[in-house]
Formats: sequence, structure tokens, C-alpha cells
Amino acid sequence: MLTTGGAVTLGALAVAGLIVAAGAAVQGAVGIGMALLATPLLALVDPALVPAPMIMLATVHAVLAVARDGRHADWRGVGWAMLGRLPGTALGVLAVVVLSQRAFGMLVGLCVLAFAGLSLSTWRPRPKPGSLVAAGVVSGAGATAAGIGGPPIALLYQDVSGARVRGTIASYFVLGSVVSIAALASVGQVTAESMESAALLTPFLITGFVLSGPARRILDDGWTRPAVLTVAATSAVLLILRSALGY
Repeated sequence: MLTTGGAVTLGALAVAGLIVAAGAAVQGAVGIGMALLATPLLALVDPALVPAPMIMLATVHAVLAVARDGRHADWRGVGWAMLGRLPGTALGVLAVVVLSQRAFGMLVGLCVLAFAGLSLSTWRPRPKPGSLVAAGVVSGAGATAAGIGGPPIALLYQDVSGARVRGTIASYFVLGSVVSIAALASVGQVTAESMESAALLTPFLITGFVLSGPARRILDDGWTRPAVLTVAATSAVLLILRSALGY
């Protein structure tokens, strides 16, 4: 963890904090991106920072985003997506056992990249009940097995306002993160040490979230869709590379 014998390791804290702040700034502006951008880098700093501390931080970020943009959320859409999230989480666990995390990560990355590519054509996915449930399944499975849960939902909302994208995804993340934390707690992964690490990194997360304000205003001026597609495609490519390299 970020402490050794009860003392904080300042070097590791500084590096991890910068990673978290950068991820929080991206997600605060676009609505997605923190988990996949930060998780592999945090694992290099200290493998114990994932998954539990990272999910706790993601939950804090989602709560902040809901406080800011929750009034714009599509709560009905969140409900449909959560309906798919629950079986998707179980599917992700099964996929890790049957397919291996690398193979499933590659599959999820290719699916997200394909949807992002199709979105550049005349085809536009829409947040309808059927598509939301399907995206929830992919999101739940991807978040559980490969650390990528936001893009499938974000792609459905790429043509709505930035505030609605961020508010909807943040609301979905709050509920989804509670499910994930409960699952981790049931197998002993939520410990005092993991909570301490999350607490130490929370000020960095809040800083990144606050810094996302100027970028958020720029994106809201007609740049939300390009930003969502860029972050979704980048996340997919990083996941494919990570899976191919076995990291």
C-alpha cells in the first residue's frame, strides 16, 4: 500500500496522486476514462491499489459528478442499464474463469472499438431500453473482467448534452460501484489498508475533478461527441494492447 510500517511513502503517494488527479480530470470533463487510464499505472506504483482502492475512488468521483450534474441524468436510462449490469457482472466473473482475463479483455476492447468506429458513420446508437440493457451487460462484464465499464454506456449518449452524458454515467457508476464494492467486500478485498489508501488519494481526486471545470465548459460548447468517441476509442485500444501484451 502507500504506507510502510504506518508511515506514508511520499514518493509513491505523489506519483499515485498525479495519476489519480489526471484520470479524475479526464472523467470529470468527458464522463468516462479514469478507470482504464489510471488502473494500469496505479498497478505499477503498487499492485495493492487495485481493484478495491481504485473502485472506492471511482465511487467518490461519481458522487461528486452526481452532485454537480445529477439533475441532468437520464434516470430511466440508468435503471435499464443497471438491469443489464447485474447479469453482466456475473458474466464477467464467468468469462475470467472460462476465457482468461486477457482473451476477454481483447473481446471487450474490440467490441467498444467497433461501436466507436460505427458511430463515425451514419449509424447512431440510441439510449433505448433494449440497447441500454445490452450496454449494461457489456459494461458490467467489461468492468468486472477488464476494467472498462463506461464506454458502452457513453456511446449511447454521445449525441446528448455534455451535462446529460456526465450526469447519467455518474449516476450509473454510483450504483454499479456499490455492487462492485459489495462483491469485493464479500471476498475480503475491502480492508482497512485499502480504505486508507483510497482516503490518502482522495484529495488528489478532488483536485482533478475541480480542474476538469474549464475543459467541461469547452466540451459543452459542441465538443462532447468527439470527446466521448476519442476517449472510448482510446480506452478500447489501450485495453486491446494491455490484453495482447499480457499486462
